[in-house]
Amino acid sequence: MSNSMMDVTTKHATSSPPNKVDDKPVESPPQGRSRGVFGRTARLVLSSLGPTLVLIGFAAVFYYGHHHDWRIPKFAALTGPVETSVDDWCEEHAVPESICVECDPTLMPKGPDYGWCADHGVHNCTLDHPDVSQLKEPPSQKELVADLQRAVRAFEIAPRKENNSSCGIYKTRIQFASIEAVQQAGVDVELVERQSIVESIFGNGEIVYDPTRLASLASRVPGSVWSVSKNIGDPVSEGEVLAVIDAVEVGDLKTMLLRSLAEEKLQRQNVARLSQAGKSGAIAGSRILDAEAALAKAHADVLSAEQSLINLGLPVDVDRLRELSEKQVLNELRMLGIPESLRNQINLETATTNLLPILSPMNGIVVQRSVTPGEVVNPSRILFQVADTQQMWLQLSVPLENMDQLEVGQQIRFTPDGSRRVVEGKLDWVSTSVDKETRMVGVRAILANTDGKLRNETFGMGEIILREESDAIVIPTGSSHWEGCCQVVFVRDKNYFDSPDSYKVFHVRSVRLGAINGDVTEVLSGVLPGEVIATAGSDVLKAQLLKNNLGAGCDCVAE
Repeated sequence: MSNSMMDVTTKHATSSPPNKVDDKPVESPPQGRSRGVFGRTARLVLSSLGPTLVLIGFAAVFYYGHHHDWRIPKFAALTGPVETSVDDWCEEHAVPESICVECDPTLMPKGPDYGWCADHGVHNCTLDHPDVSQLKEPPSQKELVADLQRAVRAFEIAPRKENNSSCGIYKTRIQFASIEAVQQAGVDVELVERQSIVESIFGNGEIVYDPTRLASLASRVPGSVWSVSKNIGDPVSEGEVLAVIDAVEVGDLKTMLLRSLAEEKLQRQNVARLSQAGKSGAIAGSRILDAEAALAKAHADVLSAEQSLINLGLPVDVDRLRELSEKQVLNELRMLGIPESLRNQINLETATTNLLPILSPMNGIVVQRSVTPGEVVNPSRILFQVADTQQMWLQLSVPLENMDQLEVGQQIRFTPDGSRRVVEGKLDWVSTSVDKETRMVGVRAILANTDGKLRNETFGMGEIILREESDAIVIPTGSSHWEGCCQVVFVRDKNYFDSPDSYKVFHVRSVRLGAINGDVTEVLSGVLPGEVIATAGSDVLKAQLLKNNLGAGCDCVAE
């Protein structure tokens, strides 16, 4: 290129107006630098687009789960057209809303509502209104009358836990969607039945000897033991000799009686002689009077000695002794009180007159002996105890709160510790005081012991029978629930199995409970035999009941 051309070109280039921004010249960026800015911008857009798409995906999943009850769609729904379904689930009662009998009572109309029964303390009382029961056939009138009488007896004997009359929870029904739903919830059922029931008061007790048939024997005067005839466990009869005591005081009394008899005999003869002589006037009347006074004194001495011997348990026939010689009287007094069986062992010539027999006052058994021959004894020491064990006492301690339920004549059953034998008796005494330490009331019963198997100081558990019923209405223990103000059970609807489409409903029923006998509990009112109630798993129904009435309390009235 020529120099002229280069100059023109240069000139033309330099003569063009410069690029301006705000009247300032701007340099055009080079071509390589422009491509770098565009790349960074594209990468920035792509990096921010990823999290945005993730958030949009999460939102879509949440929206689908919320509107499809968080169920995974079936493969056909994902690959083909899906029809839009209406939400048919009752969250409150956990069943499809289209079959919810609580939300739509017209599906299963409720029966008559008789309200509160003041006599039996339940709502919709089945005893007064058996038509409310879930039975295909109502009970007979005879059965209802017997159940009513049984309830009256139970209410008279003891107070029962009361329900709240204002509670309307009995109007509630617990529904399941299907039989399978009931099984999955673990709910089991049992029939309300009839069974014998016993209501009792229990108390710890002890068998002891009947104190009115227990004799503690001692020597009535000091002395030494001459002989012992009986040992522990020996049966004895009334009047039988247990031991013989050699007591000097006894010998003195016998001697006194012997002298008194001799003096009385002498004075009687003297009075007779003087009286005969007085008839002729040879004897002064004063001497006769003195003789009669001496005779009276001798007679009094005889009576005194006789009474002293009787007080020692030595009865003496004074009239008979008056007819005997002094030798015979002495032999008779020496063996006074000694039975014939023992007299054969005694030498009358050498035997002492000090012998005092200890006799059994009753038929029984020697239960204690604390004496041996030769021992010195006195009236303060017990030598023998004799008990009539044909009859024993049972002493029980019962709580003070059961005091009003006790009556003389009630039957008592006693089970000794370590034994399966049950002993029966009758309550015959209730203490008028309360133990100041234990606050228990003492009661007593008489026990027959004809076989002799009961033992003194045997501990065990006593049961005072308040009431026995042979055909009581019972349910399994634990199948009823206290829901806050009422004791309730869940009764299965009588049409539960009528058809596959029948409503799977349990009715809430308030009940009054009676005695508990192990695995069964008596129901005084609220259900009838033949009804079916929830047992195992009934806590599930209680939970649903509390959920349905949450916050309502006892004032809730289910519509």
